[in-house]
Amino acid sequence: MTSIYDFSVNDIQGKPLSLSEYKDKVILIVNTASACGFTPQYKGLQALYEKYGPDNFVILGFPCNQFGAQETGNESEISSFCELNFGVSFPLFEKIEVNGPEAHPLYEYLKSEAKGILGSQGIKWNFTKFLVDSQGKVLTRFGSTTKPEAIDKEINSLLD
Repeated sequence: MTSIYDFSVNDIQGKPLSLSEYKDKVILIVNTASACGFTPQYKGLQALYEKYGPDNFVILGFPCNQFGAQETGNESEISSFCELNFGVSFPLFEKIEVNGPEAHPLYEYLKSEAKGILGSQGIKWNFTKFLVDSQGKVLTRFGSTTKPEAIDKEINSLLD
């Protein structure tokens, strides 16, 4: 695989989607959870999406239940929760695993392209963010504690 455009994922309704649909856009990919201390970051993510998207920028949310069982709902419940509580309108996808033998191939690729602290590959917690340029190149990884608004400058610079 040479870029994220080589991957397909299932949207939150279970429909297959090629990430090539997002060619020429700056992308922020986030593993999410509905019952996490970082869940309020949905608000900041949505604000970024409203500021820069959807023409040149998109956020892709991937619910994951691997950290503290903080995403136990099904896709319909997750979608409703995000929309009702945070007004989320950016694309959400089926619940996936981001670590271990069942990790989604997209996340295996993301982790190998943008390693964490001290070169680690594993995702440490919910709301880890990967910034991808408009050519599909993974640029950097931001940890859970990095608030979406702290990434604003990097996104803006990629859109200029």
